[in-house]
Amino acid sequence: MKILNRWIFTCCLMMSSTLWAQVKVDIQTDKPSVKIDKDIYGHFAEHLGRCIYGGFYVGEDSEIPNTAGVRNDVVKALKDLKIPNLRWPGGCFADTYHWKDGIGPKKDRPTIVNKWWGGVTEDNSFGTHDFLNMCELLEAEPYLSANVGSGTVQEVADWAQYVTHDGQSPMSEYRIENGRKEPWDVKFWGIGNEAWGCGGNMTPEYYSNIYRKYVTFMPGGLYRIASGASSDDYNWTEVLMKNIPNHMIEGMALHHYSVIDWGNKGPAATFSEEQYFKIMKQALRMEELIEKHSAIMDKYDPEKKIALVVDEWGGWYDVEEGTNPGFLYQQNTMRDAMIAGATLNIFNNHAERVRMANLAQAINVLQAVILTDKEKMILTPTYWVMKMYSVHQDAQLLPLKVDEKFYSFGDDKLPAISASASKDSNGKIHISVVNIDAKKANDITFSLGNVDLKNAKAEILTSAQLQDHNTFEQPDKIKLAEFKKFKAKKGELTLTVPPFSVVVFEVN
Repeated sequence: MKILNRWIFTCCLMMSSTLWAQVKVDIQTDKPSVKIDKDIYGHFAEHLGRCIYGGFYVGEDSEIPNTAGVRNDVVKALKDLKIPNLRWPGGCFADTYHWKDGIGPKKDRPTIVNKWWGGVTEDNSFGTHDFLNMCELLEAEPYLSANVGSGTVQEVADWAQYVTHDGQSPMSEYRIENGRKEPWDVKFWGIGNEAWGCGGNMTPEYYSNIYRKYVTFMPGGLYRIASGASSDDYNWTEVLMKNIPNHMIEGMALHHYSVIDWGNKGPAATFSEEQYFKIMKQALRMEELIEKHSAIMDKYDPEKKIALVVDEWGGWYDVEEGTNPGFLYQQNTMRDAMIAGATLNIFNNHAERVRMANLAQAINVLQAVILTDKEKMILTPTYWVMKMYSVHQDAQLLPLKVDEKFYSFGDDKLPAISASASKDSNGKIHISVVNIDAKKANDITFSLGNVDLKNAKAEILTSAQLQDHNTFEQPDKIKLAEFKKFKAKKGELTLTVPPFSVVVFEVN
């Protein structure tokens, strides 16, 4: 009898432990919320390292297949990703860039020294026409960063008139002389970049006045984005929201990178679990940053007309050995997939205020979705996460609640599970879930009310090691796979998410 009682007690403990370990996610399928703006899934292309030259642009005379100098393989990959917008020419480079240097016959264009990124001399062969025509190829909205740091009000006003004016004007005639009759549709304009740093080392009081001056002389109807705060500089947001009238601004920028220490960022592909944990802690700070910046914005804009635009985000590590330290070239591993998945869940769940974002950067720089080596091209784990999540673009957010389950390292812990859900215009429900735990799988139950789940299907991105990545020798080591290890019944999905994995469900 004692043995039997002990066995029953042990079984009860095991059952209790199993129930406790189950993560429950309640999704309010009958209460669609705000739209998840497709522009949350934007990208960033700066004149930095091999992002533009060799990444996007190889020149018309290149043996690499191209259209007007832009790589065809890159265009196809980014169109498949459904990128909604692309930010250019910077970044720090934007506030040293003078747009008139990059138009007209290429042989006549002056050179520029890129003081921010490697001190290289550029020939300006990729300029305004090249970028905007490329955006048309990509079917993506251009997002132009105007030079406020070293430029002038007249220069920016002329640029806006040059690209957007459809009537007769000095700048539209200049555009026609350079081969483009019809104006481009350029809605998004950044008024300077990182004005608190490389954009001029300004105070928020000074910059807010400068901002007001610049937008006064720009054409109407544009989506004007102020140079916003770095991470937790809440005073910057407070001053700008207080000093800039709401009718003069459509977006407030925010920059936040996942970095361990700016003096010792650690390797991109041979990192330890401790380094992984520290990076994920920085990535998950995005939730707090958005909430606190949004709370400040709410005081001055309670109707949430002004968007929070996270136009630089991603992981930042030491450059790959043997590469130019000013080119910021780094590998992209399953760690980056975790950063991307968790961050995009945060953006989705805060879609009421976050309506635009730009991963830094698209090709060959920081947390890139594409890496190139001459004629070769590979897609990174981050690319595949962005592709999985593209189903959320312009869908209605479904509010959800995730039970707490922690990933622990030493004496510290982080939420292991993040998720977001949406319903698209065809009535399909999509659920994205990330398990950042480096060692443990997690059991999850999704509750979806009365939704019939018999046609549910899913994809997974996972690998054997956190440090795994695609290379030019093994370009398909990490790619999407069908995920069948789940059970579905009316209103409920149950599954086990492997360590450091991303799963996205589709329910008809």
